[in-house]
Amino acid sequence: MDLSAIVLLAEAAAEPGARSPAWVMILFALGMLATYVGVAIDSFHKTVAALLGAVVLVPLALVLGVLPDYDATYEILSHDLNIFGVIIGTGILVDVTGRSGLFHFLSILMVKATGGRASALYFALCMLTFAFVAVLTIVPAMLILSSLVLVICRKLDYPPKPFLLSVAICANSGAVVTFASGLPNIMIGTQAGIPYVQFLMVSAPYALISFLVALAVLRFAFRRSLPWRQNAAEQADLQGRIEQFDAWALVEDRRVLVSSALILVLTVIGFALAQPLGVGMDFVAIAGGTAALLFAGKTIEDSIAKVNWTIILFFLGLFLIIGCVKATGSLNWLAEQVVALSNGDTGLLVALLTVFSAVASAIVDNIPVAATLIPVVNQIGGGDVAAEPLWWGTILGCNLGGNGTPIGSISCVIALYTLKKEVHETVSWGEFIRLGGTIMVVQIAGAIAYLLALDAMGWIPSLPG
Repeated sequence: MDLSAIVLLAEAAAEPGARSPAWVMILFALGMLATYVGVAIDSFHKTVAALLGAVVLVPLALVLGVLPDYDATYEILSHDLNIFGVIIGTGILVDVTGRSGLFHFLSILMVKATGGRASALYFALCMLTFAFVAVLTIVPAMLILSSLVLVICRKLDYPPKPFLLSVAICANSGAVVTFASGLPNIMIGTQAGIPYVQFLMVSAPYALISFLVALAVLRFAFRRSLPWRQNAAEQADLQGRIEQFDAWALVEDRRVLVSSALILVLTVIGFALAQPLGVGMDFVAIAGGTAALLFAGKTIEDSIAKVNWTIILFFLGLFLIIGCVKATGSLNWLAEQVVALSNGDTGLLVALLTVFSAVASAIVDNIPVAATLIPVVNQIGGGDVAAEPLWWGTILGCNLGGNGTPIGSISCVIALYTLKKEVHETVSWGEFIRLGGTIMVVQIAGAIAYLLALDAMGWIPSLPG
C-alpha cells in the first residue's frame, strides 16, 4: 500500500463519527506509551519526553488524516487553558507568600508549641504537611517542609528519615483535599466541571480518613526509630534548644507577611466562590497572583520566573499527544471495553478505575495518568452509567497511588532526594514499597468502599449541567 492510499484510508476513517483503522490506533497508542516510558525514566527529562512525543505524533496525525488540519491542535489546547492559568497564578502566589516568611513563621510556632518532644513534633509535622499541601499544592509545600524537617532534626538530634518519609506520604492525602491541592485535581476538576465546594464535601472527608490510615501505619512502622517517650531531663534539654529558634528570622517586613497571609486566605475563599460568581478557577488564581505581586511582591521578575514553566511545557506536549490519540478513536474503544468488562455495573467500574489509576500513578506519574483517563471517563460516564463516582475514583486513585513506589509521587521524590543529598541515606525500592505500598493498598481499598457507600446513599452530588 503506497503513502497516498494510506492517507486516503486514514482520512476516510477520521471523518466525524468514524474511527481510525486498528493499525492507526495501535500506532498512536504505542507513541503515547513510548512517551510514558520516557517520562518514567529518571535519566530522560519528562518534559523533553512529552514535547518529543508531540513533535512526532502531531505531524503523523496530519499526514494520516487523524487531525483535519493544524488548527485542530489549537482546539485541543483550548480545552485546557484554564489549567495553565491556575498553575501560573498559584505559582506566583506561593512564591511571594513563601518569601514573606509566613510558612517558616507558622512552622516554628508549631515546633515551639510541641516543646520539641519527638511524638508531639512528629504528629504536628504530619498535620502541618496535610494542611500546607491542601492550601499550597504538593511541590511548594514539600520544598518548605523538607527544609524545615532537616533544620529541626539537626538541632534536636532526631533521625530525619522517619520524618521525611512520613511527610512525603501524608502529603498525598493532603493533595486530595481541595480542587487546587494537586495538579490531577485541577485537571480532572476543570474537565468534569466539579465545583470547589463539592470537592470539600466529597473529597476532604476521605482525605482526612486516608491521612489517619497513613499516620497509623507510619507510627507502627517507625515505632523503634524515634524516642517516642522522653523523660523530664530530655524534655528540658529540648526546651533549651528550641528557645534558640526564631520564628521571625525570615520575616523582613511584617506588613508584607500580613498582606501575604490575607491574600492567600482571600484566594482560597475565591476558589470556593468561583462558580457562584460565574468566573473560572484560573481567573481566581491569576487574581491572587497579581494581588501578591502588587501588594506583597518585591522581586516581581523572580516570582514570575519561579512559576513552574517546566510543568506547563510538559502539559503542552502531553495534551497534544492525548488529543491525537483521542482523535483516532482508541480512547473511545478503551472506554467501550471497560464498560463491557464491568457489564455497566457502577460499583465494578469505580473499583476498576480507582485501582487502575492508583497502580498506573505509582508506576508512571499521576499527571499523564489523569490526562489519559479524563477522555475515557468522559466517554464512559453517560447514559445508564453515572459519571460522578467515576470522576471521584479517578481523583482518589491518582493522588493516593503516589504512595506505592519511590517515583509515584513528587512528594516522595523530593523527600528521598533530600534524604540522599543532605543526610547521605538511601531508601531501597523494597523498603519503600513495603511501607508506602501497604499504605496505598489500604487507602485505595478504603476509597472504593467510601465511594460505593456514598453512591448507595445518594450522597455524591450531581455535577452541574
